Amino acid sequence: MGQHLRGRLGPAGRIELVRLMREDGLSERAAAAALSVAPSTAHHWSVRERQADVAERVGGAWALDRSSRPHRCPRRTPAEIERRVCEARERTGWGPRLLAGETGVAHSTIGAILKRHGCSRAPRADRVTGVRYEWPCPGDLLHMDVKRYPRFARPGHAVTGDRTKTREQRIHPLGHDFFHAIVDDHSRIAYGELLADERAATVTAFVERALAWFSAHGITTRRVMTDGAWSYTNNRGLRELLADHGIRHIVTPPYTPRWNGKVERFHQTMEREWAKGLRYRNSSARNQALPHWIAYYNKRRPHSALGGRPPISRAHNLSRHVN
Repeated sequence: MGQHLRGRLGPAGRIELVRLMREDGLSERAAAAALSVAPSTAHHWSVRERQADVAERVGGAWALDRSSRPHRCPRRTPAEIERRVCEARERTGWGPRLLAGETGVAHSTIGAILKRHGCSRAPRADRVTGVRYEWPCPGDLLHMDVKRYPRFARPGHAVTGDRTKTREQRIHPLGHDFFHAIVDDHSRIAYGELLADERAATVTAFVERALAWFSAHGITTRRVMTDGAWSYTNNRGLRELLADHGIRHIVTPPYTPRWNGKVERFHQTMEREWAKGLRYRNSSARNQALPHWIAYYNKRRPHSALGGRPPISRAHNLSRHVN
């Protein structure tokens, strides 16, 4: 039990209080005065020490605070009803309100019963341990994804903390810019563009420019990984483009963003350092800073997964081709 914050005596003080009475022969009143506590306090701990068994006296357990839980609770729900409620919970997995209809017990009582027996919440499933992987050569696998960034005419709440909006902003929102990104699995070199949408034709044109950019850096693409977005999986133009280049398209299973984790992590870094790292006067100023940040990311920014080196250090060292 935790010690009362305003209490005069801790366990050591209680032991000393009883020692003054037993060994030094002080009366309860004198011992209480010596430790600046009430005589009733000295009497209380003297009785507690006399009622303790040998083990409690030797270990000092008698001087510890006791639980404030009552010894008996006459109005507690009978054990048979509690057992029936727990069995219904285990069988159905229902919450208190549904169990109330089946068992005839008030849902507030059922909530207390489930909490008392440690089954008020369903046990969490074990988290799947992530499997880290890295392809051996640049171009073996490219991760592709898109992220939306809102347009704004003045700095937003992310940097100002002010969430108020004008009537014009509520009625006529400015929409979003769509950042399409591709990250090389081995080198972490990134290529990206801010585009007006994420439609199939836009995606196909972006991938064609990205493949040319990676090729100019000496990286031959063999595989591309995306999620199951419609513009990736039902895009005839993209399918034909990848087939013409002999590139295999890998689609991640639903609800598994960790498969495409490198580009997801790139989005986090980009949002923190580019989108919200500075206070831009509007989204146009933010967008103008993007090419400079991507060049910094590829050529100078230390990457922890690469031993503190920038991504370009893992490419074919064609720095003369870097724009």
